[in-house]
Amino acid sequence: MIRKPFILLLLLLAAVMMQAEIVTLKNGTQVRGQILVQNDEVVILRDASGARYQYPRAEVVSIAEETQTVQVEEEVKTVGEGHKKKASILLEPSVGAAILPNDGKTGVAYSVDLLVGSHNLADRRIFVGGGLGYHGDAVGNKYHFLPIQAALRMPLVVGKHAPLMGMSLGYGVALSKQYVGGIYAEVLFGYRYEINSKTAIGLSADVRFQQARMTVSETPDPLVPGTTYTNQAGRSIVRTGLKFSLFF
Repeated sequence: MIRKPFILLLLLLAAVMMQAEIVTLKNGTQVRGQILVQNDEVVILRDASGARYQYPRAEVVSIAEETQTVQVEEEVKTVGEGHKKKASILLEPSVGAAILPNDGKTGVAYSVDLLVGSHNLADRRIFVGGGLGYHGDAVGNKYHFLPIQAALRMPLVVGKHAPLMGMSLGYGVALSKQYVGGIYAEVLFGYRYEINSKTAIGLSADVRFQQARMTVSETPDPLVPGTTYTNQAGRSIVRTGLKFSLFF
């Protein structure tokens, strides 16, 4: 097995030997790479990634040599380290409307989730993790749940500004004996702004579904007086609103 110090030595030796050119254009842009073609009409060079660039000679101000020590030193720092995935915390408060479709009732929904997961999955700022939350719904009665969930938050492009999509799936534990919890699911779409490599914020519109069994009043035949009764029935609480996301 080749020792890491030996690999570092080889890279450092390569840094001394490796030469590159700096092409300076009239607009002030500087491009570093290896000159492939240079004549009175055109300058063609290849950068460190292998991409080729072609510039009219009239746009080139100067060409100078540079030892690519800085670039190789950066590569030396990463030898043997692999792709480290740092842990990240995601805090998501939200507020919106709660609906009981079966009963035609509406009210207020509010929640906060605390999730822990990957920092930068696949080098695309993708968050995958899980955690707990607190969800409250005031639709006629007040219902409170503790969701245990797995979550995905994925920017659709890599950049400082990006559309954001996400989903969560888990089980909402009822926080009262008066009702029973059930499956919890969520989808969201919004916007993500990257403050730095470790911190980002997002604002999204979300739709959530919480299954539950709760006490409801039912009237089998509205034409027959006195037939209203209460029982435990299955219900889905639908929530929609705005969610703020803080990745750190």
